[in-house]
Amino acid sequence: MSILLIMELNSPYIQRFELPEAVLGEFYGKEVPEPFVPSFTENRFTAGESPSLITADLSGTLTWLQQLELPKPFEREGGAIPFLLFSPHFSTGHLLFHYDGTSNSTELIKNFIRLFGNSIQDSKATIISPSFIPKSKIREEQEVIELVASSTKETSFIKFNFVNIGDFCSYGIDHNCTLLVTTKNYQADLAEVLFQFSRRKVWDVGMSFYLSP
Repeated sequence: MSILLIMELNSPYIQRFELPEAVLGEFYGKEVPEPFVPSFTENRFTAGESPSLITADLSGTLTWLQQLELPKPFEREGGAIPFLLFSPHFSTGHLLFHYDGTSNSTELIKNFIRLFGNSIQDSKATIISPSFIPKSKIREEQEVIELVASSTKETSFIKFNFVNIGDFCSYGIDHNCTLLVTTKNYQADLAEVLFQFSRRKVWDVGMSFYLSP
């Protein structure tokens, strides 16, 4: 099977991306199946329907980046649809959640769990939160921890003042994390990090990336 192409999908959402059509796919549905194989997403597009998830093959994305003189953001315009860059060995076995202390971050994590709920019941999860959280956000932070803990098999919570996506990538790779869940605000930084991987011809990053508004 091949990854879904824009010609097959006839959907306007893929056209918002800089990435080549051949690496992109779309998933339609309230919850991904178990097991979820992102490269084999079905075409269930109907006029007026929005996908739940845009997918992109990470190896193909690295090949595309290698051909550029400078890295480009993946999307031409920010969109409300989550974006999954999946590695060849896609897994939800060890999730790395980035909670940044904002309500948007809380909703991002809630939406991820709604979408991947069937796939993460046996997962290990790590939540990284800033060292300082305003008092007004402490209860919300606790709710995020409880939600993740109730949705996964094992959950740990740590405080780090990471300032860029490279910090999360380094931590995730060092601790065998398989999927980083973070905000689209890091999209340009992630493109830069992966651009450097492509320059070094590192094709199997091992970790996948879920980006959402």
